[in-house]
Amino acid sequence: ATLDASERGLASAAKDAGLVHSVWLLTQLPLAARSEEFAARLQKLGLEIGTAPSVLEVAGALAAGADEHLRRKGGRTDLGEMAQMAACEALVALGTPATGSLFETTAPTAQEALKGLSTPKQFSTLAREFFSRLSRKYLSYFLSRELSNYVSGEGRFANVEAHAEFNQGLDLYCRQATRIVEEFSGGWFSKTNYEGGITPEKAARFVHVALKKLRAELARGEPGRGQ
Repeated sequence: ATLDASERGLASAAKDAGLVHSVWLLTQLPLAARSEEFAARLQKLGLEIGTAPSVLEVAGALAAGADEHLRRKGGRTDLGEMAQMAACEALVALGTPATGSLFETTAPTAQEALKGLSTPKQFSTLAREFFSRLSRKYLSYFLSRELSNYVSGEGRFANVEAHAEFNQGLDLYCRQATRIVEEFSGGWFSKTNYEGGITPEKAARFVHVALKKLRAELARGEPGRGQ
């Protein structure tokens, strides 16, 4: 039932202004990091940022920039909010050096980390991280109202630990489903940037294809609907 409900929403999600803008910003940040005028490039994207931003500051500016975009354009939705959060989380997760503290990253470190995401392979990783987090949030949106009702001696989950184990399984399920997105994202990113750059319109088409593939993968994992 959750998959049916979420699939209906995902079928039209590619038109969501908040989702598309968040994805477009994720494509632009790694490209901006290639420039010597990193902070200036971020400001041109509508991000209020200082001259020496950290990864955390860039993520915060992405959230604020997405908010401002929707304030001007309209179209704020729950899905758009989830996309904004997923984008920030993915950026922080992959942009923070494994050996350092999130709050101690220096500006060069932040730029270098984001620049590393501009290769086809690393952008594929970023895309999968984003769509994994987005799909997890979106499925949880439908599940959250019911799951707690099944935690009892006679319910689906014998205790809170079993409920937590289910949530861990849901995380894994979403990450497995988004492998298909990772497979084509890097090639799309490189080719589209080379052929005139990545515009919001092109990002919207990318989102449409990514969600179509994701919906198919989610359906394959449902008993009675594929594997």
